[in-house]
Amino acid sequence: MNHTALMEALQSQQGQQRLAHLYGHRDDAVQRQTARYTALISRHAALFGPQENVLIVSAPGRTEIVGNHTDHNRGRVLAAAINLDTLAVVSLREDMVVNLHSEGYPAITMDLSDLAPHPEERETTAALIRGVADGLHRRGYRVGGFDATVTSQVLRGSGLSSSAAFEVMVCCALDALYNDCRVDAVARAQISQYAENVHFGKPSGLMDQMASSVGGMTAIDFEGEQPVIDPLGFDFDQAGYALVVVGPGGSHDDLTPQYAAIREEMTAVAHQLGADTLRGVPHTQFDSQMAELRANLGDRAVLRAMHYYAENQRVGQAVAALRAHDLQLFFDQVNTSGRSSWQWLQNIAASDHDQPLALALAIAQEQLDGHGACRVHGGGFAGTTLNFVPNNKLEQFVGKMNAVFGHGCCYVLDVRPEGAARVL
Repeated sequence: MNHTALMEALQSQQGQQRLAHLYGHRDDAVQRQTARYTALISRHAALFGPQENVLIVSAPGRTEIVGNHTDHNRGRVLAAAINLDTLAVVSLREDMVVNLHSEGYPAITMDLSDLAPHPEERETTAALIRGVADGLHRRGYRVGGFDATVTSQVLRGSGLSSSAAFEVMVCCALDALYNDCRVDAVARAQISQYAENVHFGKPSGLMDQMASSVGGMTAIDFEGEQPVIDPLGFDFDQAGYALVVVGPGGSHDDLTPQYAAIREEMTAVAHQLGADTLRGVPHTQFDSQMAELRANLGDRAVLRAMHYYAENQRVGQAVAALRAHDLQLFFDQVNTSGRSSWQWLQNIAASDHDQPLALALAIAQEQLDGHGACRVHGGGFAGTTLNFVPNNKLEQFVGKMNAVFGHGCCYVLDVRPEGAARVL
């Protein structure tokens, strides 16, 4: 499909319905997305000239609902894709060169003839692109060059998993261009995690990539080699609540050591107890050897392991509550998850002086006054909070957050029913 055909498909009834499916109807979403897509297609045509093999791919950000820092120790999570995404117009090349122009960032030109990790690329976008191509190649899929224009609503460092959305988008693009969309959602997520772990150098779990790749709201169990995915259908808006992510300032872009320390300390506890991960250690064994663990690894490692065991149980309780349509019990699990993250996991603040997440949570608790729920969102230390706000309190809640943290700090979200996708 060329640029003109893409524009026509976008404006068609089917194209408009497709946008409504992905982005919902809140605040004229379809009209805003139509303008966004049109601008990106035009930019691709201006940068790369007339093309025949042009397509559009999208990968959503994600919200983690319960299951904070459990995935990297083969735990359980409840997560959902959201209607903020990383979007790309891509076209096929006949060589191994990638030209990527991402809005707000320097252009990237690189060659995928060599797929080995490049140490000088660690913690860069180029590392993610090369890593995804490497992961696909290792599984026997074809890879090659492409030209791309990219724009993202998943703000970097926001806790909404901008890196996962980008990785999954690149994987979806290479799959669509070279493999006729044969890579399944789980493999797409695993390939993206490989890129982040091995090439980029961040020891993330699989939850972010899985939520972006699969879409919808899902409970995911990472105990086995293949994650078990349990889709959940629940309409919070119909139940009278909005999902509000608050960005109170600060980014966790430069906080990889703090983030990595959580996994390292949990894993160190597991190793001392004779297992690779905490999922392989019965809670009774951990509890009986707590004194020895704190003597060898310190109190924080023990507290973080305590959080893991309790959080893993909370995921099951939250899922059961949603299935029973018991919102109060569900909110209790979300709130308890937030308190555990603050007190035991200790991923609310990166310094003693700057504590925007803690302040945002304190304000949310005052505003909600026992209704709904709030908790740290994502990896923590900086980034965002997740809030379930009654619709009759939404205007007041957003107004208060804007007054303290600046206009535009709140994102009122919908769950996106579809993960990474070729759009048109």
